[in-house]
Amino acid sequence: MKPRMDDTSAPGPGMLPELTAEQCRQARLARDARFDGRFFVAVHSTGIYCRPICPALPSRESRVHYYPSALAAAEAGFRPCLRCRPDSAPHSPAWRGSRTTFERALRLIDEGALREGSLGELCERLGIGERYLRQLFQQHLGVAPKTYALHRQCLFAKQLLHQTSLPVTEVAHASGFHSLRRFNDAFRRHIRLAPRELRRRGNDAGDGLTLSLAYRPPYAWQPLHDFHRQRAIEGLEWVGEHHYGRHVSWGDARGWFTAEHHPEEHAFRVRLELDDLSVLPQVVQQIRRVLDLDADTHTIETHLTGLLPELSLVEGLRLPGVWSPFEAGVRAILGQQVSITAARQLVSRLVEQLGEPAAQGRHFPTPARVAASELDFLRMPGARKATLQRLAAAFVEPEQMADPLQWTSLKGIGLWTARYAAMRGTGHPDIWLEGDAGVRRALGHLGECDPDQAAPWRSYLTLQLWAQPPARDTLEASTRDTHVPHATGKEATP
Repeated sequence: MKPRMDDTSAPGPGMLPELTAEQCRQARLARDARFDGRFFVAVHSTGIYCRPICPALPSRESRVHYYPSALAAAEAGFRPCLRCRPDSAPHSPAWRGSRTTFERALRLIDEGALREGSLGELCERLGIGERYLRQLFQQHLGVAPKTYALHRQCLFAKQLLHQTSLPVTEVAHASGFHSLRRFNDAFRRHIRLAPRELRRRGNDAGDGLTLSLAYRPPYAWQPLHDFHRQRAIEGLEWVGEHHYGRHVSWGDARGWFTAEHHPEEHAFRVRLELDDLSVLPQVVQQIRRVLDLDADTHTIETHLTGLLPELSLVEGLRLPGVWSPFEAGVRAILGQQVSITAARQLVSRLVEQLGEPAAQGRHFPTPARVAASELDFLRMPGARKATLQRLAAAFVEPEQMADPLQWTSLKGIGLWTARYAAMRGTGHPDIWLEGDAGVRRALGHLGECDPDQAAPWRSYLTLQLWAQPPARDTLEASTRDTHVPHATGKEATP
């Protein structure tokens, strides 16, 4: 059995050293949702592991072990609780704000790298050897990469069995299994129940494909709602008082989602439609990133308060995600030197002219269609059109463009645009938009600040500074969208 988290033992594989056993005990007894997904509670007398918010009567401390992940608890021989459903807990990212090889490996595996390819192909994409990748996973999680990937597939299948009415065969397909027999074998091994047995024990499925995606409170929905509403593209996105939705694509698959906020449940109920369920795990993961559901805002804001005590924090502030790095880059380029309204009009025109038709609206244009167009319908300088075409053409090899921070080698794309695309298009938590007018004005009222000390949460510091009244006044009164980097409205080019 793997070591538990306590005050005396050294952190084992995948442990969260900042949490002690006493902190875990207090969190589970209080059912504190801020710790949901940060650790899991395993009870020896029942052989079950739970989330700290489980409604079941708490067990005595002597019967409890704490684990940093569902995977660690499962590997120790426990099966998931059918009441609190650990598969639905918010994720607890292994990274702490840095773009490490391990974090990138987790992201690629979650996107299906080991379902669609081999371990060797994954290592080639990462630029490392197989032995080193296995060492990383043993160090951080205590398991092999393929074990991690298979466990994540099974947990996603468990969520689909609980929350949807999809037949078991479709659940297997949507979870990335090409064989029903292999699915049943893997599910029994990792969940310790047969798929059909689990469904008989409890299913709260409604009509259609609807999933509950949890987060750790607080969640500042209103600022996120306002941000998206001001920039929503008609036909591509829709924003209501309690929901955000849009048309989406992943590879050749097309569909849409609507995420409705349910604060009393600390979750979004997400209704989806996809024409290819094999990409459902990747799409759900992408929705989590767009809504920034896995951020631990309590930890982030404690860090920022220590840096800027006079900062009036908006509790639960989240990164306003964009569906893809390419779309984030296009929005950033079209938003240079213009107002929010003008930027939205340009993006709307691009979607209207080049976007693939959907049942009701359009999808965001593909890089191939943008690269092949003369863009004559856009009223903006030719140099900026050429920048847009260069970016689109570069996405012929999308893996080479996955990190927007590398885009500055393209003529016309400066550091600010690259950083903005990384923050919104990949959810990078540690982006500092140096030179931003709103940020500078907010800091002018708050005093001196070394942004390097805000690492690894500089993206959240940027958002908090934008939310300050001096910055809001700047953004509302200026002639630029937040895409534009400097008070002069000029983008720095290489």
